[in-house]
Amino acid sequence: MYKVVIVDDEPIIVEGLTKGIEWSKWNCRVAGTAQNGEEGMELIRKIKPDILITDICMPKMNGLGMAAALKSEFPKLQITILTGYREFEYAKKAIELGVTRFLLKPSKFAELEEAITAMTEKLPEDESDIDDNMEETEETASANSFIVSNALEYMKDHYNEKLRLADVADEVYVSQWHLSKLLNRVKGQNFSEILNEIRMEKATELLRNPQLRISDIAEQVGFVDLAHFSRVFKRVEGISANEYRNRLK
Repeated sequence: MYKVVIVDDEPIIVEGLTKGIEWSKWNCRVAGTAQNGEEGMELIRKIKPDILITDICMPKMNGLGMAAALKSEFPKLQITILTGYREFEYAKKAIELGVTRFLLKPSKFAELEEAITAMTEKLPEDESDIDDNMEETEETASANSFIVSNALEYMKDHYNEKLRLADVADEVYVSQWHLSKLLNRVKGQNFSEILNEIRMEKATELLRNPQLRISDIAEQVGFVDLAHFSRVFKRVEGISANEYRNRLK
């Protein structure tokens, strides 16, 4: 049977979806429920469901970010969003990211049943095909691009912190392993290389200010060790920070 997970912060909706729908008609069973995005992601990674019905306006989640992460990490997962959020562009983006249906609350059972039918029809009959995590399909390409874009934006906003791959992966709702694969696929670089390029780009801007010492610049772009900063700067820029500054004169 296909496994279903329901994520919604309204218990009455979770109960209604769990008990009010005759899931066996579609060869489905409710395998688990959660009341926020964080719990939902943990549950999904544990159960690896085939179908997800979820709200997008809940504590501890960014709806589009979560949808993109799930379609990227679990390409065969079928998602229906059930929400009171009525922004058309949001719904359009959700569909672009691979969501099967976007239903507004309160939804009629006929709409829900149509969504379940649509999701089950898209599921593979061979269960071994359900969880091919890194399969790049047309449907998941948009989700992958969305995740990488969000990851890069977060890195550019937090480059001066002690930033780890795990921190960025948490921000975009995917595993460290999956984010690392996506960065290599899309950017052709690993996490450290991308972060160092962002930091060096900022460092070259700061070097234009003669009042700033190179040790201060190193600290401002996230390095606690000047020697480490110097090695990275020369590797990325081809010359030392001092040489770079002297060429600006």
